[in-house]
Amino acid sequence: MGQIMGTFNTRHLDLHMDDKPTFNPQDGFSYERKQREMVAKEEDLISAKIPPKYRDYCSHYLLEYQVCRYKNMPLVYKCAHEKHDYLNCEHEDYILRMKEFERERRLRVRENRLVGVA
Repeated sequence: MGQIMGTFNTRHLDLHMDDKPTFNPQDGFSYERKQREMVAKEEDLISAKIPPKYRDYCSHYLLEYQVCRYKNMPLVYKCAHEKHDYLNCEHEDYILRMKEFERERRLRVRENRLVGVA
């Protein structure tokens, strides 16, 4: 069963959490938005045994944190900086995804409004 995320107000737009954007990512921006890229290599993530659900745009920070933990075990408190970097990246990624979700929602509402007028 697919996950439903968003508010009750997005269901009539058929907008769900894992939907891909349906609009041009450059629309409405006066500058060129650059596409996000994975920094960590897939083979590094596999060799570090990072589960697939954690292989996102912040994986390189997770790798650094795991390496630090390995080197400093049992004194993992020495890895507080790496942990902070990873958690901060995850938070920023969450904020960006929510902004993109809201942008998609607003563009769909606008499209429906314009189609209804025509």
